[in-house]
Amino acid sequence: MRRLIGQLLKFGIVGIIAFLIDIGIMNLLIMGPHLNNVLAGAISFLISLVFNYLASMRYVFKHRDDMARWMEMTIFLVSSVIGLGINEVILWMGTAMLPPDAITTMHARYLLHANIAKITATVVVAIWNFLIRKWLLDAPAPGKPVNPRSVAHRLGAWSLRHQPFGWH
Repeated sequence: MRRLIGQLLKFGIVGIIAFLIDIGIMNLLIMGPHLNNVLAGAISFLISLVFNYLASMRYVFKHRDDMARWMEMTIFLVSSVIGLGINEVILWMGTAMLPPDAITTMHARYLLHANIAKITATVVVAIWNFLIRKWLLDAPAPGKPVNPRSVAHRLGAWSLRHQPFGWH
């Protein structure tokens, strides 16, 4: 339990930094070139994702010895694409009820709605990310044996036997 609480705290710190990168870039893109919140949100999400991957795999989750790095990155990428989809739907819903020209005619209100949607999306995607990464990417606690029937172990073992492009 102690390990899980520590992991949640680290995940929260990494998440807050990633969120600040994400929302900061999104706001710059909406306020500066007046990009639509969905496009601005996708760009900012992808930029913050790079930080999130590097920090999460270094400080939050421990690499599984029974999984190849390419599989770890693939799982992270697929779960992130799903997270991006969730993010985009929530961002779209946040401003869908505003007039089509709201980004210029009601800029402050548009920005407020976009930011409320972004905060909501961040909470939902953070829960998704933690659960899927904990389930599939995190190594067992030190001293705890690997469950050979777990999905994570099966994916990992398969990935070690099937290196893409002949990598070893």
